[in-house]
Amino acid sequence: MRPTSGNRSVPCSRLVLASQSPRRRRLLAWLGLPFEAHSVDTPEELDTPLAADPAALAASLAAEKADAARAEGLARDALVLCFDTVVVLDGAVLGKPRDVDDAWRMLRALSGRTHEVVSGVAMLAPADAVPRTFAVTTEVRMKALSDADIEAWMASGEFMGCAGAYNIEGQVAEVGLAECYQNVAGLPLCHLYAALVGDVASRSCLPSDPDVPMAPCDAALARRCELGPRVVAPGATTPDAPRG
Repeated sequence: MRPTSGNRSVPCSRLVLASQSPRRRRLLAWLGLPFEAHSVDTPEELDTPLAADPAALAASLAAEKADAARAEGLARDALVLCFDTVVVLDGAVLGKPRDVDDAWRMLRALSGRTHEVVSGVAMLAPADAVPRTFAVTTEVRMKALSDADIEAWMASGEFMGCAGAYNIEGQVAEVGLAECYQNVAGLPLCHLYAALVGDVASRSCLPSDPDVPMAPCDAALARRCELGPRVVAPGATTPDAPRG
C-alpha cells in the first residue's frame, strides 16, 4: 500500500537512481548532476488489465519500484528516479525474456517489424505521498534478422536483461530523428530533464540545475535529434557538445 503522506520534515538533498543498469547510469550522468545508484528489485507482472494500456502499465511498474525504494528508506532524504520499459508488438506487451527460447521467439517476431518501446518514469521525493509518473513511447524499426544475426546478438549475453530481448545499442534496430533514441536505450533523457526542471518538488531536491542533454546525445549518436528541442524547457541553453 502506498503511503498517504510524504515526509515533509526532512530536507531533500540527494538524487538516487533506483537502477544498476550501466546504460541508465551513463545517460543520467549527461545531466551533470551527482547521483547514487541503488538496485531495487520488484516483480514485473505484465499479465494485468493494465496491459491494454502499455503507457499506464510501464508507469505503474516504475511506480512500484519507487514504492519499493521508499520501503527500503532510499526516499527518506532523496529524490528517487525509477524506470521500467516494455516493448509492444501488435498490441502485445513484451517484457524481458524468461529464457533463451523466449528470447528467440521475441526476436523472430520483431524481425523486420515496426514496434513500440514504452518507458515508464517515476519520481519520488520525500514530500510526495505517491510517486509522480509519466511514460514516453518511441516507434522503433527492427532490422530484418537472420538466425545468424540473432545468434551473434545473443552471444553478447545482454538479451536476458532487455525488454523484447534486444538493446538498440547492439545495432539491431533503429529510430527516426523525430523519435527518442535514448528512450529505447535506457530512459527518455530530454523528457526526464523537462520533468525535473518543470516540477517544483523535484527541482528543490537537485544540487544544481541539470544540464540540457541534447548536445551530448547528438554527439554520441552523430546526428541531430528533431524531438529534443521540442521537449526541453523553452529558453534552455544547450552546453557545448563533448569532443571526441
